[in-house]
Amino acid sequence: MAASLPSEAEVRALVSRIVAGLEPQGARAAPTAAATAPSAASTAALGAKPAIAIGADHGGYPLKERIGFKLKESGHQIIDCGTNSADAVDYPDFAHAVAQSVSRGEATYGIIVDGAGIGSAMVANKVPGVRAALCYDISSARNSREHNHANVLTLGAGLVGASLALQIVDNWLATPWAEGRHANRVSKITAIEHQYARNAP
Repeated sequence: MAASLPSEAEVRALVSRIVAGLEPQGARAAPTAAATAPSAASTAALGAKPAIAIGADHGGYPLKERIGFKLKESGHQIIDCGTNSADAVDYPDFAHAVAQSVSRGEATYGIIVDGAGIGSAMVANKVPGVRAALCYDISSARNSREHNHANVLTLGAGLVGASLALQIVDNWLATPWAEGRHANRVSKITAIEHQYARNAP
């Protein structure tokens, strides 16, 4: 008789033990669908490709749409956190929504696009459990995953063309974390995050 699949609660408990605290429990950006999206753990348990949260400001909107379309075509579940037009908006709102989706476990990864990618990386890295990396070529994309265990990618639509951006996304998602000597360094990043979280007013 075939073995039964683990329950979602069992999967969550296992992931929690493995990650060991790395993933902690406003804007018109976040769609209501994000709140009810299946968790990243339950998606993985079903053998599907990882869920990815995407977001952008007005400058990154066209590129976000291209990235989202390509990811859907390749079988990823997409959580679109906006924006949904070229009307002027503030990038922190959308970067925050994507980072929250990753922090809560709704998405395994996040991708954020603004004009330069810098501000969105700053915002995302304020959210517990998020390790956002601004990547501008294939080497930086691979390095951020392999060495730094990045779970959010930020891109500057004004600095990289659409073709290169799509290559960066492909390579970023395809590159596994190497662990090994890098694990202790990533643990130190998390320890610093926890230190300041404890001391926050």
